[in-house]
Amino acid sequence: MKGRSFALLTAVAAFAAAAGIVPAASAAAVSCTAADAAIYTPPSSVTAAPGTLLACEPVTLKEVPGSIPMKAWKVQYASTDVAGNRIAVSGTIAVPTAAWTGTGTRPVVAFNPGTLGLGPQCAFSKQLAGAYQDEYEGDNIAAALKAGYAVAATDGVGYLDGQTHTYVVGANAAHALLDGARTAFQVPGAGLSAGTEVGIWGYSEGGAASLWAAQLASSYAPDLTIAGVASGGVPGDLKVTAAALNGSAFAGFLADAVIGLSTAYPKMPFDSLLNDTGRTAVTNVKKNCLYGTILGFAFADISGYTTDKLTLDEIYALKGTDGRTWGEVVDEQKLGVGIGTAPSGAKYPIGFPVLQYRGLLDEVIPAATEDSTRQAYCQAGVPTQWNTYLAEHLLADGAAVNDVITWFGRRFAGQAFTGNC
Repeated sequence: MKGRSFALLTAVAAFAAAAGIVPAASAAAVSCTAADAAIYTPPSSVTAAPGTLLACEPVTLKEVPGSIPMKAWKVQYASTDVAGNRIAVSGTIAVPTAAWTGTGTRPVVAFNPGTLGLGPQCAFSKQLAGAYQDEYEGDNIAAALKAGYAVAATDGVGYLDGQTHTYVVGANAAHALLDGARTAFQVPGAGLSAGTEVGIWGYSEGGAASLWAAQLASSYAPDLTIAGVASGGVPGDLKVTAAALNGSAFAGFLADAVIGLSTAYPKMPFDSLLNDTGRTAVTNVKKNCLYGTILGFAFADISGYTTDKLTLDEIYALKGTDGRTWGEVVDEQKLGVGIGTAPSGAKYPIGFPVLQYRGLLDEVIPAATEDSTRQAYCQAGVPTQWNTYLAEHLLADGAAVNDVITWFGRRFAGQAFTGNC
């Protein structure tokens, strides 16, 4: 590892295992013979350390283009939710079969997909395997594999049977993403070296998840050696984003967010606020994937789903049984607050470079919040690269892929980085 002694890595790993931060022993004893249904069946309880492999099965990733020779697995692994509870999460691990020819050992790219919807069939791992189709980032996975990187793609919290995805909940997304990277090192036959470098990547919902992973990595996953984080189309301030989405063509994303947040924060008022239309909408949102969500809720206003015709600001003022307001809960998800460089003493120290990017014609996420998140990182002194693309929201995701892969290659190679703040 570039500039890091083997002795130091060994000591850190030993300390982390002893503290219960990572599994004390490899989960190689878990044989990858689970039935597909078992991957999505939540355990009755989870006591394993975060990142522990709980179940796995070999899989063919039919929706990753390019006929790339690889080995891939669906996985279930242990993680932690925003309330501190141990939970299980599903995802996908993929490793190219071609030998790694770069510096050091084969890196891992931890990937969080963009918005896919709340329906259980929407899980990224299911879609990559071809069970249902409305995902749009198979090319991103292919690009990472073609570059020789292993991929740990999380589904995110809440895609197991009987659950609801906790859309845009920062801590849940970060934990699932970081624990997915930890799990990659335990899959039998993956051939990955614990302690190897990790890159973290995501766009849109995944962009927020990857930046939250950047902010929580030092406290939650100090055992991971993170080389850099790439985050695009980031809804850094949910209040700004919600105001733009409400009543717009993409109001369905706000519906996802409301349900995701209410699922993660059950002490906040939700069901009691809904009228009959609202209760029907919740049922439908929980069944839909991406396009069903967009089409089913285009131009909807949140006030139409509540008994008292509540506006967003009126909802933010409501208190839960723990005394917090909805506004405070939403503000907890805001990115770029409390960040700093590794030695700064900040709440969220970040000791690696960050790439942020957006489409100049983005019609989904307001430019104001994307720009302000980048500015917060620059002002905090976090080494930051800022890229823009002449594209709207969805096309900007694909437009950035080659630049992201090149940027990760430079980070994994240990090249100097100053950013362009």
